[in-house]
Amino acid sequence: MSESTLRIGLVLPDVMGTYGDGGNALVLRQRARMRGIEAEIVQITLDDDVPDSLDVYTLGGAEDFAQRLATRHLTKHAGMQRAAAAGRPVLAICAAIQVLGHWYETAAGERVDGVGLFDATTSPMAERAIGELVTAPLVDGLSQPLTGFENHRGATSLGADARPLGTVRHGTGNALGGGVEGVVQGSVLGTYMHGPLLARNPELADYLLAQATGAPLAPLELPEVDRLRRERLAAAR
Repeated sequence: MSESTLRIGLVLPDVMGTYGDGGNALVLRQRARMRGIEAEIVQITLDDDVPDSLDVYTLGGAEDFAQRLATRHLTKHAGMQRAAAAGRPVLAICAAIQVLGHWYETAAGERVDGVGLFDATTSPMAERAIGELVTAPLVDGLSQPLTGFENHRGATSLGADARPLGTVRHGTGNALGGGVEGVVQGSVLGTYMHGPLLARNPELADYLLAQATGAPLAPLELPEVDRLRRERLAAAR
C-alpha cells in the first residue's frame, strides 16, 4: 500500500460490469475508510493501460463478447498479472474466472485462450446454474460460510496449481456434482458468487483488505450486515 492511500482497482467495468460486481470495490473502499484508512477506487477501462502499482484488483462478470474484449485487453496490458506475481490480491467474479484461466469455451463451442493466472479451464454445462450458492471456505483465515448468487453456464475444472475456494453446501459451484466452488492460486481468488460478493461476506472483504494493506485490521460492528448475512443464508435453505 502507498504511504497515504489504499488504491483499489476496478478493472474493466465498461465490459465486465454486467451483474453489479463493481460493488465489491465500493465495499473495500468503505470498510477501509471506516477504519481510518484513506482509500480510492481506480477505474480501468478499455481506454486505459492496466497499472501494476495498485494494492488490490477487482473484476466482475460479463457475457461472451465482453469476455473476449477483456481477455484481449488484459493480455496486451499485463499490469495486473505483474501485480499478482508480486503478491497483490486480485478478486475475480464469475466470467472473470474464465478470462483468467488457460482457456474457456464459448456457448458456440469456440475455445478462447485466457490470461493464464489460474490453472483452470472452463466449458459450457448442459444447463445454466442459477440461484443462491453457499460454500464452506477452504482458505486459511476464512471461517464463515460464503454466500452469493450464481448465474452461469460455465463448468470450471482446476489443474494441479489451483485449489478451490470452498466446498458447496447449497447450489452448483464450479460444476454440477463437483462439490467445489471457486479457485485460489497465489494471491488471486475467483468465485461464481454475485451479490455483490463482499457486501454479503465481510470476512472475505477484510481478508482481501488485510492482504492489500499488509496489516491486521480492527473489527467492525455492523448489525445491518449481520442481518443481511442471516437473510441470505436462510434463503438458501
